[in-house]
Amino acid sequence: MTDETPDTTTNQPPLRPEAEVLAEARRRSRRSFIGLGLAGLAGFGGWRWLFSEPNDEGIPHRVRKVLDANAQLSHAYYKQTRLAPEFARSRARTPRKNGTYGLKSELDPATWRMRVQSYGSDTTQEFTLADIQALPKVQIVTELKCIEGWSVIVHWAGARLSDFLAKYPLATRSGRPADPLNPPADLAPYAAVDTPDGKYYVGLDMDTVLHSQTLLCYEMNGKPLTPEHGAPLRLVTPLKYGIKHIKRIGTIAFVDTQPKDYWAEMGYDWDSGH
Repeated sequence: MTDETPDTTTNQPPLRPEAEVLAEARRRSRRSFIGLGLAGLAGFGGWRWLFSEPNDEGIPHRVRKVLDANAQLSHAYYKQTRLAPEFARSRARTPRKNGTYGLKSELDPATWRMRVQSYGSDTTQEFTLADIQALPKVQIVTELKCIEGWSVIVHWAGARLSDFLAKYPLATRSGRPADPLNPPADLAPYAAVDTPDGKYYVGLDMDTVLHSQTLLCYEMNGKPLTPEHGAPLRLVTPLKYGIKHIKRIGTIAFVDTQPKDYWAEMGYDWDSGH
């Protein structure tokens, strides 16, 4: 090396002996292993704690409490004046054929009837599709959101459930119409909706029932519903996830207590709002 050649070796740290490097590696490996082991034990302990209590409606009680808290928050945010965003009809698409629960039995649309049990009695009335179509037709273009994480904009058409209950006042004990802006004191707090075979069922609070965008829907994207999408009549309520949009409505009953709900029994929150 000459005086003109820079000496780059003076700024480099001296090489450590191989034995020292291996010893340090072993110490770090032990610390990592112990740390991961403790984290695993903590996770296992937390898992055992979470699942140590009896099930509540099919899932651990502590998980159910969290879901119930989410449902209470969602319901508090739910207002008659709050509307789901609407879109141009040109953006509408056909949603997936998700969910065949309640749709596997044969159904003749000509003989189909929607059976509605009035609040506070065992009286049941039957309605044809023509009865529903005779009500004012309402069209909305809203986003159908699935709990699986996907969404699609759909053009729906049908009758408001609130308009149905205004003409057929079956949700009050007195027979008074269920006015969304001035609900009668004897209005039912809940509605239970089932498919004709009873294999799929949802529970709805009355705020959802009377919401202006909650439809008894018989058309999708300008055409009658197909069997896989709920023909002849399905529910559409765009401030709720798709699991509440029951296909092929069979019966509606107005009740005092929170009705059972298919997916709530599978571990989702009963409210299912977004």
